[in-house]
Amino acid sequence: MKTKTIIRDKVNVITLGCSKNLVDSENLITQLKANDIDVEHESQNDANIIIVNTCGFIDLAKEESINTIVEYADIKAKGGIDKLYVTGCLSQRYKDDLEKEIPEVDAFFGTLELPGLLARLNADYKHELIGERSLTTPQHFAYMKISEGCNRTCSFCAIPLMRGKHISRSIESLVAEAKHFASIGVKELVLIAQELTYYGLDLYKKRALSELLDALCEVDGIEWIRLHYAYPGKFPLEVFDTMAKQPKVCNYLDIPLQHASDTVLDRMKRQTTCEEQRSLIQHARNRVPDIAIRTTFLVGFPGESEDEFQQLCDFIEEMRFDRVGVFQYSHEEDTSGYLLADDVDAETKVARANKIMELQQSISLDHNQEKIGQTLRVLFDRKEGEYFIGRTEYDSPEVDNEVLVPAKDYFVRIGDFALVEITDAEDYDLYGKVVETPIVNS
Repeated sequence: MKTKTIIRDKVNVITLGCSKNLVDSENLITQLKANDIDVEHESQNDANIIIVNTCGFIDLAKEESINTIVEYADIKAKGGIDKLYVTGCLSQRYKDDLEKEIPEVDAFFGTLELPGLLARLNADYKHELIGERSLTTPQHFAYMKISEGCNRTCSFCAIPLMRGKHISRSIESLVAEAKHFASIGVKELVLIAQELTYYGLDLYKKRALSELLDALCEVDGIEWIRLHYAYPGKFPLEVFDTMAKQPKVCNYLDIPLQHASDTVLDRMKRQTTCEEQRSLIQHARNRVPDIAIRTTFLVGFPGESEDEFQQLCDFIEEMRFDRVGVFQYSHEEDTSGYLLADDVDAETKVARANKIMELQQSISLDHNQEKIGQTLRVLFDRKEGEYFIGRTEYDSPEVDNEVLVPAKDYFVRIGDFALVEITDAEDYDLYGKVVETPIVNS
């Protein structure tokens, strides 16, 4: 008598957008594995179930998400996969429209509907797994989401519509997660949130980022703690004191300023002024002299005049930030900015974004050339071609400068630290030679 072979489902999770989305995907993968479901992240292997975790932040991100959904919907229509599910920010915001326009998708889920998605896959949500996560990053660093949502009302931003109000995680839960990460070899924690500096207000009735940092620094095995997405308004200045006294806290801050014209900042509803931003940056540099500051600017906001844009350029040249990213304004429905005329044409937005990056390219080269001859501690992420590639404490994964060491001359283990003397510099990369590697106990 012949018996049928039961083919197990295989799930492939596709992540689009920011590191906060990546954490959500890692939590999903962890839950699926705990339910004995075969799951991989962005695998090239054959999978019969696809889950697309979407981004809905700006037009380009939405376009990428829709294109990815349509691509897999076509594959499904041709019999290449059995099921297609969509989750994340785009699904949260446009669920009804997407269900009508892409009926090939089996179900859409919002940002907080993980239990429902698991149920569709005949999986149970396991509360005991909170704090444990399957990493999709290299094993030596992990993103740690310390809160969800945002209470700000910036006129250009739709994140509160997709992520809801700010909800902090407890210090105890984050320390437990850090201990789990350390136990599996994580050395660097990248703290992320929609607004890092709001952390604790809901739980502890005060901004508690410094207290969280102190607690995380007590975790054995964690060597670097990095801060991302810190809002400049009402910034808790004691964070810089913590950074100065705690060697594990990287002298690094990602603080999106968005603009430097008071009139634009007012239209953006940023609740801060250019002078307040300047004062904050100067305070940071005074308290932590070698701090690296990364910021992000938004060009082409409604009504942005040539004079207002020039104020931004002048500010960038004055402040000489270590790292700069730039976005072009995207007219987002249901935001207060949507009520304004989107009157800066696309060509001007592109030109202004390019101008900002040209300014920053020159500044970045100057900063990098100043590092020639210095010996810096480097954490190595990967080997690529003829080089081992790593980062200093002044550089975050995937978005910042890298240090390249020739593999023909030196050997380092991925995930290890080494002291590297910088011998050459380009706009966004440093080159060096290893002068000391860690002692490995046999």
